[in-house]
Amino acid sequence: MSSSPNTRIHVDESPIDLERLRQKLPDWLKRFLPSGGGSHEDHHGKGMFGVTIFLLSESIVFLSFFFSYIVLRLTTPKWLPPGVSGPIPSTFVVINTIILLSSSVVIQLAERALSRHHLNKFRLLWLMTALMGTYFLIGQGIEWKNLDFGLRTGLVGATFYILTGFHGLHVFSGVILQVIMLVRSLLPNNYNNGHFGVSATTLFWHFVDVIWVILFSLLYIW
Repeated sequence: MSSSPNTRIHVDESPIDLERLRQKLPDWLKRFLPSGGGSHEDHHGKGMFGVTIFLLSESIVFLSFFFSYIVLRLTTPKWLPPGVSGPIPSTFVVINTIILLSSSVVIQLAERALSRHHLNKFRLLWLMTALMGTYFLIGQGIEWKNLDFGLRTGLVGATFYILTGFHGLHVFSGVILQVIMLVRSLLPNNYNNGHFGVSATTLFWHFVDVIWVILFSLLYIW
């Protein structure tokens, strides 16, 4: 049977059989890769693959920051200037961290609710995630205000504010994306044919939380 003139056929010319490799991956990972060698119709798979590549590039930026911090910390004999206690894992900071990490569970439940067409449940859980992210940002601002050092207080100040500030920018971006996806859910039948934006935002949010676990370990526990 010949294909119709309007059918676009994608020929995978890669030397690696990506489709066979994809089939060996667990189900949760398959959705981040395009199927059929990146077929023209697989918009969701190609989109998620693009988001994954973007997050990998962001990971390189964060890894460069982490590596620089570790090297500076190991090669600086007097890390804390006199009279400066540095960042400490206070109860306030721990609660703020728990709120942020718990939001990953909430946003995952929200995406699952949407995939099962439970729109009202999705909206509630999605809004809750955005509020938890906002709570974290406000908490971080309060923490900055009460610290006994500033951006110009030696390496401890410069590295702390740059690392937490860059991460906070990502949290803020994630909250904005969540608000956009929530507003789009109010449009009639908007998510009937797929929810790439929600999946991409969920993946981005998990990335933000993983980065914070590393930051918390380096800045507060070490």
